[in-house]
Amino acid sequence: MAEETMPSPIRQKPVYRFAPSPNGSLHLGHALSALLNHDMALENGGRFLLRMEDIDQTRCTPELEQAIYDDLGWLGLEWERPVRRQSEHFDDYHAALDRLIEAGLAYPAFLSRGETKTIVRAFEAQGTAWPRDPDGAPLYPAIDRQRPQAERAAMQASGRQHAWRLDMEKAIRIAGSKLFWRENGDGQTGEIEALPALWGDVVLSRSDAPSSYHLSVVVDDALQGITHVVRGMDLFHATAIHRLLQQLLDLPQPGYHHHRLILGADGRKLSKSEGSTGLSSLRSEGKTPSDIRRLVGLL
Repeated sequence: MAEETMPSPIRQKPVYRFAPSPNGSLHLGHALSALLNHDMALENGGRFLLRMEDIDQTRCTPELEQAIYDDLGWLGLEWERPVRRQSEHFDDYHAALDRLIEAGLAYPAFLSRGETKTIVRAFEAQGTAWPRDPDGAPLYPAIDRQRPQAERAAMQASGRQHAWRLDMEKAIRIAGSKLFWRENGDGQTGEIEALPALWGDVVLSRSDAPSSYHLSVVVDDALQGITHVVRGMDLFHATAIHRLLQQLLDLPQPGYHHHRLILGADGRKLSKSEGSTGLSSLRSEGKTPSDIRRLVGLL
């Protein structure tokens, strides 16, 4: 009788994604990210997805979305259909936010940007620096987090506009042990300790937007089965927030690869307002897809 053999475990295909916001034209920095995701998916026998991060319905338009498709198609990229649009999945983000609220990990934040700036200026006028996050923005004051529950409820009942923010201190305590992520990008590699406390009480949703970038990106990555997040180095430190939210919401942890940035003549990362580096402008000048690969250092 032949010896019985155990079936080989099924290896999941790696899944990569490029997730632009259709609120402006793609530039060389976007091209690098899209090409890296696409090429890594091909090299590893994986899948390449495209996601439209179009929660901002004021700035995001169908015309700009179509321009992204045109630019990526011109570069020779192919992606799976249908494309996930965040604007079609608000219920997913609401469900995640509700879980955090019900767990007592999110609170209504009533201070406007102007009020926050006034508080920070008054504090710093006394000669002491207000704490700031890794991007240099002031941390949100503790006023709303410390409001009595009855006062919060009354303000909400009155129709006062508010955002929802993560109670960072409580969230870290609930998450338990230290958090790490797996990094194999262009800077630090290996197991990186996540330090979400550096960001303070981050926004989870606003009155004019049903979800923040931080909340929607972890929900989307989980629902799409993303196994490898390949994105710019400017989001390296924000990964700490994402690892915390993944832990709190019981979401899977992808691997991360933060790649170098394409910088402008001023030494700063490119923005969508810089037409000289826009893919459509470069294409109209006669540049080819191979030229773009060369410009971003992939040839």
